[in-house]
Amino acid sequence: MKSRTQGMWWGTAIEAPDPGALARFYSELLGWPIGHEEPGTAILAAPEGSIFVVFQQATDCEAPVWPPVRDEKHPMMHFDFQVGDLDSATAEAVALGATMAAYQPQENVRVLLDPAGHPFSLCRDHG
Repeated sequence: MKSRTQGMWWGTAIEAPDPGALARFYSELLGWPIGHEEPGTAILAAPEGSIFVVFQQATDCEAPVWPPVRDEKHPMMHFDFQVGDLDSATAEAVALGATMAAYQPQENVRVLLDPAGHPFSLCRDHG
Protein backbone atom coordinates (compact mmCIF):
# COMPACT_ATOMS: atom_id res chain seq x y z
CA MET A 1 0.00 0.00 0.00
CA LYS A 2 1.47 3.26 -1.07
CA SER A 3 -0.06 5.18 1.82
CA ARG A 4 1.89 3.15 4.39
CA THR A 5 5.13 4.63 5.63
CA GLN A 6 7.92 3.28 7.80
CA GLY A 7 6.95 3.10 11.44
CA MET A 8 3.21 2.65 10.86
CA TRP A 9 1.80 -0.16 12.97
CA TRP A 10 0.37 -3.39 11.67
CA GLY A 11 -1.04 -6.47 13.28
CA THR A 12 -3.67 -9.12 13.45
CA ALA A 13 -6.84 -9.67 15.46
CA ILE A 14 -7.76 -12.90 17.21
CA GLU A 15 -11.19 -13.69 18.59
CA ALA A 16 -11.43 -15.27 22.02
CA PRO A 17 -14.05 -15.77 24.73
CA ASP A 18 -11.76 -13.98 27.23
CA PRO A 19 -9.47 -11.60 25.32
CA GLY A 20 -7.71 -10.30 28.44
CA ALA A 21 -6.76 -13.79 29.60
CA LEU A 22 -5.50 -14.76 26.16
CA ALA A 23 -3.49 -11.53 25.88
CA ARG A 24 -1.91 -12.24 29.28
CA PHE A 25 -1.00 -15.78 28.12
CA TYR A 26 0.85 -14.47 25.04
CA SER A 27 2.33 -11.60 27.05
CA GLU A 28 3.93 -14.11 29.43
CA LEU A 29 4.92 -16.47 26.63
CA LEU A 30 6.64 -13.79 24.54
CA GLY A 31 7.64 -11.23 27.16
CA TRP A 32 5.66 -8.56 25.27
CA PRO A 33 3.73 -5.92 27.21
CA ILE A 34 -0.01 -5.45 27.07
CA GLY A 35 -0.26 -1.99 25.55
CA HIS A 36 -3.97 -1.43 26.09
CA GLU A 37 -6.88 -3.26 27.69
CA GLU A 38 -10.56 -2.41 27.99
CA PRO A 39 -13.69 -4.55 28.25
CA GLY A 40 -13.78 -6.83 25.22
CA THR A 41 -10.34 -5.90 23.85
CA ALA A 42 -6.70 -6.35 24.82
CA ILE A 43 -3.71 -5.34 22.71
CA LEU A 44 -0.29 -6.97 22.90
CA ALA A 45 2.53 -4.78 21.56
CA ALA A 46 5.85 -6.08 20.28
CA PRO A 47 8.66 -4.12 21.95
CA GLU A 48 10.83 -4.30 18.78
CA GLY A 49 8.60 -2.15 16.63
CA SER A 50 5.15 -1.34 15.42
CA ILE A 51 3.61 -4.82 15.46
CA PHE A 52 0.58 -5.63 17.57
CA VAL A 53 -1.85 -8.45 18.24
CA VAL A 54 -5.33 -7.46 19.32
CA PHE A 55 -7.54 -9.94 21.14
CA GLN A 56 -11.25 -9.27 20.68
CA GLN A 57 -14.27 -10.52 22.59
CA ALA A 58 -16.20 -13.27 20.82
CA THR A 59 -18.45 -15.06 23.27
CA ASP A 60 -19.59 -17.61 20.67
CA CYS A 61 -16.05 -18.30 19.46
CA GLU A 62 -15.36 -21.97 18.77
CA ALA A 63 -11.83 -23.29 18.86
CA PRO A 64 -10.63 -24.66 15.52
CA VAL A 65 -9.90 -28.35 15.10
CA TRP A 66 -6.25 -29.36 14.77
CA PRO A 67 -5.30 -31.05 12.59
CA PRO A 68 -7.96 -29.85 10.17
CA VAL A 69 -10.85 -32.25 9.67
CA ARG A 70 -13.34 -32.08 6.82
CA ASP A 71 -16.57 -30.29 7.79
CA GLU A 72 -15.07 -29.02 11.07
CA LYS A 73 -13.91 -25.50 11.89
CA HIS A 74 -10.44 -25.06 10.36
CA PRO A 75 -7.74 -22.79 11.78
CA MET A 76 -7.71 -19.56 9.78
CA MET A 77 -4.21 -18.63 10.91
CA HIS A 78 -1.70 -19.58 13.56
CA PHE A 79 1.46 -18.21 15.10
CA ASP A 80 4.91 -19.72 14.49
CA PHE A 81 7.61 -18.86 17.03
CA GLN A 82 11.26 -19.76 16.50
CA VAL A 83 12.88 -21.14 19.66
CA GLY A 84 16.39 -22.26 20.56
CA ASP A 85 15.38 -25.22 22.74
CA LEU A 86 12.18 -26.98 21.73
CA ASP A 87 11.75 -28.99 24.93
CA SER A 88 12.18 -26.09 27.36
CA ALA A 89 10.02 -23.74 25.24
CA THR A 90 7.29 -26.38 25.11
CA ALA A 91 7.45 -26.91 28.88
CA GLU A 92 7.24 -23.15 29.46
CA ALA A 93 4.21 -22.79 27.19
CA VAL A 94 2.45 -25.70 28.91
CA ALA A 95 3.21 -24.22 32.34
CA LEU A 96 1.53 -20.99 31.18
CA GLY A 97 -1.64 -22.82 30.13
CA ALA A 98 -1.05 -24.22 26.64
CA THR A 99 -1.76 -27.85 25.82
CA MET A 100 0.08 -30.13 23.43
CA ALA A 101 -1.84 -30.98 20.29
CA ALA A 102 -2.28 -34.71 19.76
CA TYR A 103 -0.98 -34.47 16.20
CA GLN A 104 2.64 -33.37 15.77
CA PRO A 105 3.54 -33.06 12.07
CA GLN A 106 7.31 -32.54 12.24
CA GLU A 107 10.28 -33.46 14.42
CA ASN A 108 11.50 -29.85 14.77
CA VAL A 109 8.05 -28.33 15.44
CA ARG A 110 5.69 -28.60 18.40
CA VAL A 111 2.07 -27.67 17.83
CA LEU A 112 0.32 -26.46 20.95
CA LEU A 113 -3.12 -25.03 21.66
CA ASP A 114 -3.39 -21.74 23.53
CA PRO A 115 -5.92 -21.43 26.40
CA ALA A 116 -8.67 -20.48 23.90
CA GLY A 117 -7.87 -23.49 21.69
CA HIS A 118 -6.03 -21.71 18.86
CA PRO A 119 -3.08 -23.73 17.52
CA PHE A 120 0.41 -22.20 17.51
CA SER A 121 3.79 -23.68 16.70
CA LEU A 122 7.16 -23.60 18.38
CA CYS A 123 9.83 -24.20 15.75
CA ARG A 124 13.45 -25.19 16.28
CA ASP A 125 15.12 -23.63 13.27
CA HIS A 126 18.84 -23.05 13.25
CA GLY A 127 18.89 -21.57 9.77
